[in-house]
Amino acid sequence: MSVLSPIDKDLAVIYPRLKPIHFRNDLLRRNFKLIDVPDREFDTMGCNVLALAPRKVLMVHGNPMTQELLQAFEVEVFTYAGIDISIKGGGGPTCLTRPIMRQAI
Repeated sequence: MSVLSPIDKDLAVIYPRLKPIHFRNDLLRRNFKLIDVPDREFDTMGCNVLALAPRKVLMVHGNPMTQELLQAFEVEVFTYAGIDISIKGGGGPTCLTRPIMRQAI
């Protein structure tokens, strides 16, 4: 989840440097819109974004460029101070959760 985070059925946050170009092209062929995380926000977990619901996400505070890109796609963004638990511990919001069963709406 540190290189691709699905946000909605047609939207994902991606760190393009670590994704094969054919995978990126396949997502684009499937009409996905991709939000590219800037290099300077990769180490601060800018790509590790947890979808709470379609276009509603939780991410580590301190990734303003990625947050602005998400908001430009009308994504509601919640942040948390993750300097100790996430940045130092190497686990973003997706790593701090357990799978749950969701009912499709």
